[in-house]
Amino acid sequence: MKTKLFTPNFTRLLLGQISSLFGNYTLKFAISMYILEQTGSAAVFAGLLALAMLPTILLSPFGGILADRADRRAIMVALDGLSGGCVLAAALLFPGAGGLPVTAGLLVALSVLGAFESPTVQACVPQMLDGEAVMQGNALVGQVSSLAGLVTPFLGSLVYTAWGLTPVLYGTAVCFWITALLECGIRLPPRPRSERMSVRRIIREDLAAGLRFLRREEPGILRLLLLAGLVSLFVAGTVVVGFPYLVRTVLGLSAEHYGAAESAMGAAAVAGSLCAGLTARRFRPVYLAGIFFGFGVCLLAAGAVFPAGLPVFGCYLVLLAAFCACQFGCSLFSTCAITLIQQRTPPELMGKIMSCVFTLSLCAQPVGQLVYGGLFDLCGARAHWVLLPSGLAVCGIGLACRRFFLAWGSGPAGRPRA
Repeated sequence: MKTKLFTPNFTRLLLGQISSLFGNYTLKFAISMYILEQTGSAAVFAGLLALAMLPTILLSPFGGILADRADRRAIMVALDGLSGGCVLAAALLFPGAGGLPVTAGLLVALSVLGAFESPTVQACVPQMLDGEAVMQGNALVGQVSSLAGLVTPFLGSLVYTAWGLTPVLYGTAVCFWITALLECGIRLPPRPRSERMSVRRIIREDLAAGLRFLRREEPGILRLLLLAGLVSLFVAGTVVVGFPYLVRTVLGLSAEHYGAAESAMGAAAVAGSLCAGLTARRFRPVYLAGIFFGFGVCLLAAGAVFPAGLPVFGCYLVLLAAFCACQFGCSLFSTCAITLIQQRTPPELMGKIMSCVFTLSLCAQPVGQLVYGGLFDLCGARAHWVLLPSGLAVCGIGLACRRFFLAWGSGPAGRPRA
């Protein structure tokens, strides 16, 4: 079904995401530079990042409940307005209250607000769009996030080096407020009035409804969520942790080589989201099994370069190609998987199920980082002992889940057979 993509509602949502994500990512990069500059400690830096991620993981399910109970437009406007206020308060406190406590508090505050923002935005996309435009809309939101991750490290380092952290704080506050103004113009269908209940009863019943939906009514969505979590785990472990370790430590190449590779992988992620949008009409669920299998092949190729005895720069080029392909596939997989989940989820449960997607992805990332960080440290230069078994495991999962994805698209309206 062909439907219009750039509706007034979706255009305002997308412009708001551009403003808030570019401001937020620039701020977080500048804060990272500030923390490392002030402490010189990777342990303190990692600890603060983990502390900032914890509220998002814990509160995302409650963000999904709020998205299904309240006016989603009002939620987004309030959260972006509050985010701008928190950043402005940090800018005013920064000179006199001590930089590290202020920046740590700001990271935690933005993490809390983000736990409620992300499920709401994801739940709004299928409410604004129909048909193949849903996947194209998800792809565009993913492209904005990928582009922000690609551009903001350069932008953040440029502004921070020239003027310090305070101007970045003021600029980010303005970005959040611009987003809130754009979201004020969004018009969504009125939500049905729900029975008045206590907060405790709402939380209990809504969480039970979400779990019942996943376990009994749509177990296929639960399996797809677990597969998406596996993708996040392997990507966080091999790409986020393994690739910089392989380039800088095992191959002994310069920071410039790693920086160029990071830019290339960011571009690959953008291309993956773009491909999802362009192929929305021809997409079939079974393609996700092929993407998963291809991810395993890339890991096998990356592992094979070490016993093959290639020269250092040849190893670098093969690793770069393999991990760029992984980023491309991961972006394509996540966009398509989110769209499949949205298509099978009732509107009244959309926020809760999207919060499950967000939470599972966040939980899988630190697990993958910890597991693969330990494995790469243990194996040292024999990195193929990590990459080759991982590649075989991922290929096996891709082959095993092919029947599941075939069943997903074979029933009425794409409903997987039991």
